[in-house]
Amino acid sequence: MADSAGIQQGSPAIGAAGLVPAAPGAGGTEGSGAAGGSARIVAKKAQLRSSPRPKKLEKLGIYSSCKAEGPCKCNGWKSQNPPPTPPQTDQQTNTVNLQEPCRSCSHTLGDHVSHLENISEEEMNRLLGVVLDVEYLYTCVHKEEDADTKQVYFSLFKLLRKSILQMGKPMLEAQESPPFEKPSIEQGVNNFVQYKFSHLPSKERQTIMELAKMFLNQINYWQLETPSQRRQRVPNEETAGYKVNYTRWLCYCNVPQFCDSLPRYETTQIFGRTLLRSVFTIMRKQLLEQARQEKDKLPPEKRTLILTHFPKFLSMLEEEVYSHSSPIWSLEFLAGTTGGQIPVQTVISAPPVTRSLYYSASPVSVEPSTCGSVSPARKPNPTLESNPVVVGEKRKASEPLHHEENKRPRVMGDIPMDLINEVMATITDPATIPETSLLSAHSARDEAARLEERRGVIEFHVIGNSLNQKPNKRILMWLVGLQNVFSHQLPRMPKEYITRLVFDPKHKTLSLIKDGRVIGGICFRMFPSQGFTEIVFCAVTSNEQVKGYGTHLMNHLKEYHIKHEILNFLTYADEYAIGYFKKQGFSKDIKVPKSKYVGYIKDYEGATLMGCELNPSIPYTEFSVIIKKQKEIIKKLIERKQAQIRKVYPGLSCFKDGVRQIPIESIPGIRETGWKPAGKGKELKDPEQLYTTLKSILQHVKSHQNAWPFMEPVKKTEAPGYYQVIRFPMDLKTMSERLKSRYYTTRKLFMADMQRIFTNCREYNPPESEYYKCANLLEKFFYGKIKEAGLIEK
Repeated sequence: MADSAGIQQGSPAIGAAGLVPAAPGAGGTEGSGAAGGSARIVAKKAQLRSSPRPKKLEKLGIYSSCKAEGPCKCNGWKSQNPPPTPPQTDQQTNTVNLQEPCRSCSHTLGDHVSHLENISEEEMNRLLGVVLDVEYLYTCVHKEEDADTKQVYFSLFKLLRKSILQMGKPMLEAQESPPFEKPSIEQGVNNFVQYKFSHLPSKERQTIMELAKMFLNQINYWQLETPSQRRQRVPNEETAGYKVNYTRWLCYCNVPQFCDSLPRYETTQIFGRTLLRSVFTIMRKQLLEQARQEKDKLPPEKRTLILTHFPKFLSMLEEEVYSHSSPIWSLEFLAGTTGGQIPVQTVISAPPVTRSLYYSASPVSVEPSTCGSVSPARKPNPTLESNPVVVGEKRKASEPLHHEENKRPRVMGDIPMDLINEVMATITDPATIPETSLLSAHSARDEAARLEERRGVIEFHVIGNSLNQKPNKRILMWLVGLQNVFSHQLPRMPKEYITRLVFDPKHKTLSLIKDGRVIGGICFRMFPSQGFTEIVFCAVTSNEQVKGYGTHLMNHLKEYHIKHEILNFLTYADEYAIGYFKKQGFSKDIKVPKSKYVGYIKDYEGATLMGCELNPSIPYTEFSVIIKKQKEIIKKLIERKQAQIRKVYPGLSCFKDGVRQIPIESIPGIRETGWKPAGKGKELKDPEQLYTTLKSILQHVKSHQNAWPFMEPVKKTEAPGYYQVIRFPMDLKTMSERLKSRYYTTRKLFMADMQRIFTNCREYNPPESEYYKCANLLEKFFYGKIKEAGLIEK
């Protein structure tokens, strides 16, 4: 099969139709050799099927059990005088003697083929095709050197041999039948084209479709590297899952290209994102290298497409392949109202798709920090997990949070969704997104680390020692590496103390791995019953700092804890670490009640206790990317608004006629700027008067008969999934606390929180529900009180 660098493709020009794959056992042959092997098999089958019927019976007799009277266990006729080498079909004699005895059982050839005398010519030709496939696989088994591939060939050989004996059709016995993952690669690429390029004009969109078809064609004829070769290339990766997909690919996609008696499927139709992730990086590299080497051979009309557009297409697709929040892999990716449909003939059948507001990573930044950062390949490792290692993963689109997000109605604001979608179409176009320098002040601190993670340069694992399970050598080596990093970067801490905590089974460490070695991590202890986690050590080796690892490391730790439903961090930070923890959302304002952590957390003299409260709705590792995209949307909206108001209106002439005063709204162009007349309600400037007025209104609202559903925060047990649907919860108890702390410095803040209560209720509950009706009645009452107080016009 392919060498460790990956097999070369057999096409002189990338994307040319009808690429010819290498035959099984070919060991990475060029396309011409593969084509020749395939053509020879087809020619042999055609020649054998055109032979006289007696010659066909002789061929089938070799694979037919003896039917003579009496017990005979011979499972195939063998000639008395076999030639020294297996005969070629075109060298066989024309005379066939059905009375010739078998070398094994002495019964005649006729006794072996008596069951075939009355079958149709079509059925006989089918069986002959299976025979030649059996002989070809027998050759492959003996020539193949890779153990995993040889085993698959031998299994298929036995399967086809059995189907000849039973005169049946070969059926692969598997616990799972194709497709193995949904959506398929083909579907995902269709979704990608619709998601990213549906806004383009017809001509440009047709170019993208051509690139998509080219890419899918390459995958369908791509030669996967064997599991052993993959282990050599990526030694730290667990290959069990890859081996399963490799076996499926051989059985359903690769071997059936030559053994047509087996059912054949396209790789892109039965495999999904998992297989694509395992091959995309090396495939992209080889395709681009091949394009550069063969650029002079490319036809002029294909040169720009392959050398310019294809690399950009692959880079954008790579983002979606490795992004954990990409919507193109969602089964609920439905058609949007603004995006046009991709014609069916483009990238196979493209279903309707919706333009979802998910974002993928972009530019990079640097960050000076004494702490580590983490960025993994994020691929679950069964071996590690079975030996007290938990591989941290981001919430995927298939998990409940994202499903409920996709289903729930969007909160409607003052900007029409059609306009948002239209702007998003320009934002997702890479030509309109300004590149951010790694050193730019506008880039996020963790962008460099996130890019390294996506490329597989760094990975992270949550590991820990265990006294109950057999030690894992790799984990123990990582723990020793973490102990060395912490000891070197935290010289004030006694080495014995660091060693004791790192190897303590109650403590876990989020380790940052680069090139197979530990370069940083965060050691922590979880207290689920108390609702918090204590961060004990946080560091990254000195020669790997200023790369954004500190922020990315903490972001992964946050997502790991959200997954385990622990939403508070506590840590003692020394004078050098306070700045880092502030950047990560920590503060001296501790949200966890003192009674919860006193006696649990370790006290350090001369350090400052800091805490951080996590929001389960935030995807922390992608948060900076989302913010960047939102800024781009706002910028585009402002530009559009500015373009609309640049119209020049004639000057006012009314003053020449003696008019001394006119309403502001009557000036042409004023309303087009977005200006609205101020309400006649007064803003109370005296803080004490505002506090007294708002306190009175809130007390009246809380005393209302319809206020009972909104008195306290919604409990998760009473409303499953509420906090996945409602991103900004609010209730009357929280408003009372805010009022008491003098949070409401203006009437608008107070009214906004109250309105949020009613909006949330109507968003989560159906119109016919009692809660929905309570919200409407209480809202009417509230605004009545606001008007009575003179805070808004009546």
